[in-house]
Parts: sequence; C-alpha cells; structure tokens
Amino acid sequence: MISEVLGGAVLVSSGLAAGVLFTHAVGVWPALQAMAPGQYVAAHKLVGRAYDPMMPIIVGSSVLADIVLAIVAGEGAARPLFAVSALFLVGVSVVSQTKNVPINRSVKALDENAVPADWADPRRRWGRWNLVRTGFALLAFVGNIAAAMAAA
Repeated sequence: MISEVLGGAVLVSSGLAAGVLFTHAVGVWPALQAMAPGQYVAAHKLVGRAYDPMMPIIVGSSVLADIVLAIVAGEGAARPLFAVSALFLVGVSVVSQTKNVPINRSVKALDENAVPADWADPRRRWGRWNLVRTGFALLAFVGNIAAAMAAA
C-alpha cells in the first residue's frame, strides 16, 4: 500500500515540478526577457515570491519519494527507473541552488527604479540554466511514469 501511495505522490510532485518549470520556460521566461531592466527586476521579485519557497519543497519531496520507491520496488525495471528519476531531480536541485538561485539573489538585491546603466544583465545565463533544470525535471517525470507502469 505504501508503494502505491508514494507512487501516486511522486507522479504528482514530479509532474508538478516539470510542469511549473516547463510553463516558466515557454511562457513566463519569454515575457520576462522582453521587459526593460527595471520592469524585469520588479516582475522577477514578484514571480519569485511564490516559486522560491515552493519549488524546493516539491522537488525535494519527489527525490525522497523516488529514493524510497527505488528501495522498496521489487525486481524489475521499476527500481532503476525510480533511482534514475531521483538523480534527475537531484540535478534540478543542484542546478537551481548553484546557478539560478545565486542569480535570483543578485536580481532581488536591485532597486527596480534604479537599475545601473552598466548592469550585467543575467537573463540569458539564467534562461540557459533554467532550460537545463527543466530538461532534468521532464526526464524525471517521464522516468517516474515508466517506473509506475513497470511496477504495476
């Protein structure tokens, strides 16, 4: 029973993580890139208020669920698929914490009404790393779907 509950939970949480990152990559991020620097800083702060506390919780809970499922899964394809999905989700966390979060902090430290003229705009760099972590999240979600099907 615990495997079924955790399996459902990991599908929801990893799907949510992949969906949020995908939506951000194809919708929110292009809009942020099109903004003037001051507008971008203000919007980045606003968007981050919701994403910043929630995404680590969602991704972290998915990693833990995948690890438990990899341990309790019987013989067959489910075990390695859950384990690989956990690794992809760890990749999301590592990229987020080492690449995107430091950029987020630097942007949030700016006054949107006084962005320096010589500001080193980090949007391209942030966007590239966001695509990397989005790819990891999508791979984890697909891996979890395959693992759940293999476990059934």
